[in-house]
Amino acid sequence: MENRNDFKTAMITGATGYVAGWIVKKLLEEGFTAHAPVRDPENPDKLKYLNALADQAPGTMHYFKADLLEEGSYDEAMQGCDVVFHTASPFVMAVNDPQKELIEPAQLGTRNVLEPANRTPSVKRVVLTSSCAAIYGDNADLALTANGVFTEEDWNQTSSLAHQPYSYSKTVAEKEAWKNAKAQDCWDLVVINPSLVIGPGINPRGTSESFNLIRQFGDGTMKAGVPDWGMGVVDVRDLAEAHYRAAITPGAKGRHITSGHNSSFPELAKALREHYGDAYPFPKKALPKWLVWLVGPIMDKGMTRKMVSLNVNHTWRADNSKSVKELGMTYRPLAESIVDFFEQMTQSGLVPPAK
Repeated sequence: MENRNDFKTAMITGATGYVAGWIVKKLLEEGFTAHAPVRDPENPDKLKYLNALADQAPGTMHYFKADLLEEGSYDEAMQGCDVVFHTASPFVMAVNDPQKELIEPAQLGTRNVLEPANRTPSVKRVVLTSSCAAIYGDNADLALTANGVFTEEDWNQTSSLAHQPYSYSKTVAEKEAWKNAKAQDCWDLVVINPSLVIGPGINPRGTSESFNLIRQFGDGTMKAGVPDWGMGVVDVRDLAEAHYRAAITPGAKGRHITSGHNSSFPELAKALREHYGDAYPFPKKALPKWLVWLVGPIMDKGMTRKMVSLNVNHTWRADNSKSVKELGMTYRPLAESIVDFFEQMTQSGLVPPAK
């Protein structure tokens, strides 16, 4: 697999985020100069984890002031960059105004990152962090696929502002990226479509939805049980590796389902129980669908009865072979990812101590 050894400078949007932190680590270890556009380059507390990475690696870190929703905000940070990684996008499930909180930031943010690339002659490739949410809306959509498995050919056609707005925002953002890519010939676009991301963060007290979700497995919130909700799962460290390979592999093109395992909530709980035993109140059973349908929307305002109907007791299956063949990916075991993630939470105090 030939590499682009001439690529040495990269811009990473959302650099202080969960996924981007590991991308920055990889780039610095490979000797890259990393340009990080952030809201407040003068805030040492926000940047301490990235600075610690830079102190231990041969690469160099540079910060620039930028705002995702401000036109022209990325021009300075992009100067001299060979590659642009666009990871910044809101990941929140419970929103009051999906258009303003999800769709506009995702679409406008994508435009504000990609348009400066047209004005920056050094940029040869853009790697976009999209999502499997741009491939499917609900697990029931598996029935709409050609062979009973999600592939890069599939697009989410069932999400909307009213139903699964987060998934809709990811779909809109990726389509915006492809529209921008096709309108120019200066740089090429490679898209990474991860499933649910788990694994330890560069910042051990991260604010990603992934932290909130896995924390609830061990803090007693889910001790009565979990819905049998199928999903794909990928380790954040493997995901960062996929981004890096998408940048340096000349033949990489199109979308890449980046998912290590076809899994489910009960399977994640089982992996934790097998490692920790009864030390934490992990869920031991799958809740009946009628109960989730009845109680889910009351417990979590981001969950609707339609979501329960179309996802609970539905399996999730995706084909990750393109990432394996084209990017040379291998994925670590599911148990390693979930245990490393939960272990970090116990050490950082996000989960109460074991009994």
